[in-house]
Amino acid sequence: MAPASRPGLKLRAQIAQMAAKLIASEGVADFGSAKRKAAMRLGIESERNLPTNVEIEQALQEYQRLFQSRSQPDQLRTLRRAALQAMQFLERFRPRLVGAVLLGTATEFSEITLHLYCDAAEDVAWFLGEAGVKFEQSSRTIKTAPGKSLEFPALRFIAGEIPVVLVLFTEALEAIRPLSPVDGRPMRRATLASFKTMVEGGPDCAAADD
Repeated sequence: MAPASRPGLKLRAQIAQMAAKLIASEGVADFGSAKRKAAMRLGIESERNLPTNVEIEQALQEYQRLFQSRSQPDQLRTLRRAALQAMQFLERFRPRLVGAVLLGTATEFSEITLHLYCDAAEDVAWFLGEAGVKFEQSSRTIKTAPGKSLEFPALRFIAGEIPVVLVLFTEALEAIRPLSPVDGRPMRRATLASFKTMVEGGPDCAAADD
């Protein structure tokens, strides 16, 4: 593939910056949707210069540093405390935290996403029902290998005002290491123990991958 021209690189950067703004300020959660909407707002019809998800993530980090340096860290701390409480509540299902709350790019619109392990999806549904937690059933598509994705059952509930999504893996699929939708590498995931250390240790303490 030929290297992008200088005008092409400039367009990619402009689209990435607009996509970052859409994610941080308007709640567009999906990077693919964000880049397409950004290109539309900028009047760019060709998809030739669309940035990669990695470029969008980098632009999001920069946007938050420049324009949300006061509000975003507080939002992140609130989400991480809520995530820790949710993981402790669901400890019997060996929860793994994934996504923007773990990575530090969460916004006011972000969900807490946990991967749980159970014999059957009904086990988690029964547990939530017994605890009086109202939830909705849905599904999530996750990349499990290059060029391969699987659909997993998911449950969604609200903790306070924060949405929590539980993606359910059966015990037989425990060996699967989901791939990141950003860079295609094994997804960063934090166990309860490692995330608890991260939250209690402050912003400079990173959670170990599971």
